[in-house]
Amino acid sequence: MKHTTPGSRAPQPVIHPPRRWALARLLRVGLAGSAASLMLLACSDASLAQDPRRVSLEEGRQLFESKQVLMFDIREPDEHATGVANGAKLLPMSQLNQRVGEIPKDPAQPVLIICNTQSRSSKVVQAMTEAGWTNVRYVHGGMSRWARNGWPMIKPSGPPKS
Repeated sequence: MKHTTPGSRAPQPVIHPPRRWALARLLRVGLAGSAASLMLLACSDASLAQDPRRVSLEEGRQLFESKQVLMFDIREPDEHATGVANGAKLLPMSQLNQRVGEIPKDPAQPVLIICNTQSRSSKVVQAMTEAGWTNVRYVHGGMSRWARNGWPMIKPSGPPKS
């Protein structure tokens, strides 16, 4: 809504109190910072949902159990001791630099990386993608959600390779 003040020709915007408060707050904290924060908030959920390197826990399980992908569990041995998905390859993140060659780079062999939540696996997949892997994705939700869902898990058969 606009109105004209006496003696002026250009219409002036009318700022209602809630908008005035929001505008004052934006000016107080800095427009650039606020705009960036708003963009970050608006994009955070959308970017997660649209990340092509991400696979849902349900889809990851279906792909893994139907043997369409290899799955590498990058949790540490003490975490593996709580149970692992039967058939997952155990590759602790602490050994990843020495054993990264075990993860196929062939685009014809899809690979899933899983950790406890997706914090580590998403970072590992990002680094692998930057290093040239095109066939890796991370499992959103990880083994903690796998366990909460009551899905099958086994105790590992032995210590991971060194």
